[in-house]
Amino acid sequence: MSDVNGKEITMPQLAESLVQATIGKWLKQPGESFEAYEPICEVITDKVVAELPATEAGVMEQIIAQEGETVDVGAVICRVRTDAAGVPAGAEQADQPAAAQGNTPAQASAGQDMSGRYSPAVQRLAFEHGIDLTRLKGSGLGGRITRKDVLAAVESGAPAAAGGAGAAGQTQRQAGGQTQRQADASPAAQPAAASPAAASNPLQDAAQVPVRHSGLHLADSPRIPTIEVEEAGRGETFIDVTPIRHTIASRMRQSVSEIPHAWTMIEVDVTNLVLLRNKVKDEFMRKEGFNLTYLAFVLKAVVNAIKDYPIMNSVWAVDKIIVKRDINLSLAVGTEDSVLTPVIKHADQKNIAGLAREIDELARKTREGRLRPDDMQGGTFTVNNTGSFGSILSYPIINYPQAAILTFESIVKKPVVINDMIAVRSMANMCLSLDHRILDGVICGRFLQRVKENLEGYTLDTKVY
Repeated sequence: MSDVNGKEITMPQLAESLVQATIGKWLKQPGESFEAYEPICEVITDKVVAELPATEAGVMEQIIAQEGETVDVGAVICRVRTDAAGVPAGAEQADQPAAAQGNTPAQASAGQDMSGRYSPAVQRLAFEHGIDLTRLKGSGLGGRITRKDVLAAVESGAPAAAGGAGAAGQTQRQAGGQTQRQADASPAAQPAAASPAAASNPLQDAAQVPVRHSGLHLADSPRIPTIEVEEAGRGETFIDVTPIRHTIASRMRQSVSEIPHAWTMIEVDVTNLVLLRNKVKDEFMRKEGFNLTYLAFVLKAVVNAIKDYPIMNSVWAVDKIIVKRDINLSLAVGTEDSVLTPVIKHADQKNIAGLAREIDELARKTREGRLRPDDMQGGTFTVNNTGSFGSILSYPIINYPQAAILTFESIVKKPVVINDMIAVRSMANMCLSLDHRILDGVICGRFLQRVKENLEGYTLDTKVY
């Protein structure tokens, strides 16, 4: 909505079930200018911290919702003055943030032109790569530009948006180098004239070091939020509970109080898996630009086992058990201040390389605080890679309301007996916590045995694509 004082920015509906959110931090103060698609504030929901991007270039005029204030969806949070010289074509249609506009079926069926409306993900991606969205042709519904359109433009070297390079540099400096590390890991984001010897890729360097554990590594400088601490005396301090930490606490309490937990463990010989990964990881790095972790192979083994035992992919509904058809794997990803569970949608439709791509993307977005609410919804089974920090045995709490959670522990070399002879093998434990209202020891034992068979069935001829 616009008035004589400028344009009013409202709280967008970041997820279908979201009715309100909290202003975390204003990134722009009154009088400060911003580019199109540049974040103006951080919005905290009960699941993620998301950045709210501007739809057009302009100047912050008035902040209405203060930091820490909880605002209903659709309520005005600030007023801006748009820069007519920097307004992209079609931007006048977008009076609200793109996340709040939505595209109703009735509008789409009427053939409404959606080419001037961009989702926050598209805006962010275009801003990071300096792409002018007004010069792209959308392949989505009503001509709407999708992430695939932006990625295709990046690969083809599409014209950059005015001021995009400078704004991108500013964002990289604000992120403390996180965005730069992300760009280093993406071949498409590197200048074409860059020499391979001129820049060092930290992921490539890490790939040369022998790895004895697996998965999502927390040593990659995770995003650490600023926590306000109140002095309470000489011997203690008070730390404010964030919405995300409050949600974690309530979900964990709900899980252990409502779900009768039981757990079981199995040991897996992953020697062949280690050999397979060592064989393909360098070529995979050159081809994809990110590290191929053991977790991708584990997820594939788990997905195939769930196909054989679909009851593992279920929830308790008092008078019935609901078995989910889609296999959406939740990944427990830890940062310095929380544990989040982003979701790989339709994991059963992806090969090992596709799962590895999803793991890398979700882990990076989690560490950089760029998860969207949609990234956190729809999970049906959770996998937790506790081996990433050296654990060899753990008892996980079920991700409510799912039926089970599986942890993959650290890979360690052990002497084992094979055909009455002692051999050194790469071994790993897998621990499964189960909802005893739905699952019993027999079915879970068979499920774990199938995961074990799938992991031990990898050979040097196994294809990742």
